[in-house]
Amino acid sequence: MKEHIFATIDRLSAVLKETSLFIGRNPELGHEEFKAAEKLTGLLAQLGFDVERGVLDIPTSFIARYTSPKPGPVIAFMAEYDALPDIGHACGHHLICTMSIAAAAGLKAVIDEAGGEIRVYGTPAEETKGAKVPMSKAGLFDDVDAALMAHPYHTYEHSGTSLAMDAVQFEYFGKAAHAAASPHEGINALDAVLQLFNSINALRQQLESHVRIHGIITEGGTAPNIIPEYAVAQFYVRSGNRPYTDETVRKVIRCAEGAALQTGAKLTVTNYEYSYDELLTNQELSDTYTKNLAALGVDPEAIETGKDHGSLDLGNVSRRCPAIHPYVKVIDRKHLLHTVEFRDLALEDRALDGMLLGAKALAATAYDVLTVPGLADSIRQSFRMAVEDKRLSASFKQEGDGQS
Repeated sequence: MKEHIFATIDRLSAVLKETSLFIGRNPELGHEEFKAAEKLTGLLAQLGFDVERGVLDIPTSFIARYTSPKPGPVIAFMAEYDALPDIGHACGHHLICTMSIAAAAGLKAVIDEAGGEIRVYGTPAEETKGAKVPMSKAGLFDDVDAALMAHPYHTYEHSGTSLAMDAVQFEYFGKAAHAAASPHEGINALDAVLQLFNSINALRQQLESHVRIHGIITEGGTAPNIIPEYAVAQFYVRSGNRPYTDETVRKVIRCAEGAALQTGAKLTVTNYEYSYDELLTNQELSDTYTKNLAALGVDPEAIETGKDHGSLDLGNVSRRCPAIHPYVKVIDRKHLLHTVEFRDLALEDRALDGMLLGAKALAATAYDVLTVPGLADSIRQSFRMAVEDKRLSASFKQEGDGQS
């Protein structure tokens, strides 16, 4: 049956490659992916999926479904299709979305016999306000037995982890004054932002090594001869787990409050993007994927240990259902994500062939979940245990924070 899956993907290879190239050559930012969403939903409809567009009133989101007459597990393939500012599809999302649709199409060819349901979740804006966050909060993944996606890269990697992240904005409100004639009449909001940066830099040495804090100044005044009355800084605060990220954010906010106190500026703190949890890889599902990748000819010794490559909104999904996020090799030269070099190579034939290989591995993994006796139940049980371990760990950490 897996050969039938692979043959289906091969038969559709021309349209799949054309779809990926169309999206890659027409990059759209998060929540503006109208061309991509139309292209993907149109293809899914042609492939026989029932398509729901605008899920949760997010215009460029969708869920495509195909349900077998026979009962069985629910398989979800994740589609991401937003681009980066200025450099376009330098994270390969044009490959991710098409890889997931290819996997869904391949699995659809056999699911009537195997039993179960296929879903393709179109999830906009992974790079910023990732739609998987409100989808997870709304319970849209709670009945899923396996959530699958693979990310393009310059090497193969096992599904690993990611960094939990909060996006925090600090607005300082001061008082304008002539910077030469009457500076003493002003309250310098930009000074508060600069003090915030200095305080965070001093904080770093008291933080664990897995923490990442990085920010920019988005507003800093209008003219050098006017004391800035308004200044804004935006930061990403990340760490290897949600409890320590929360703890670090509290410390960063205290730095911000101290800067306000020193300068006399007023402070407003908000979250300007969604918070992402760290990815909780389902190891049993990951091992199944690795076996299928090896069966397709990839040397298991060439598959590297999973690393964190930043933050993923799939982390939030992984708290709701079993999930994996491996990396699949699509280029043969080492270029990192979010670079123009990776973007350009990700449009070449080599990358498109890697995309189809990844799709076959995802589809074969899903087929195992549907058909191997006890596998779906075992994956779900291991998921429940892992989530409970995380919950207990977080509870212990919170209780420990209050001890002297």
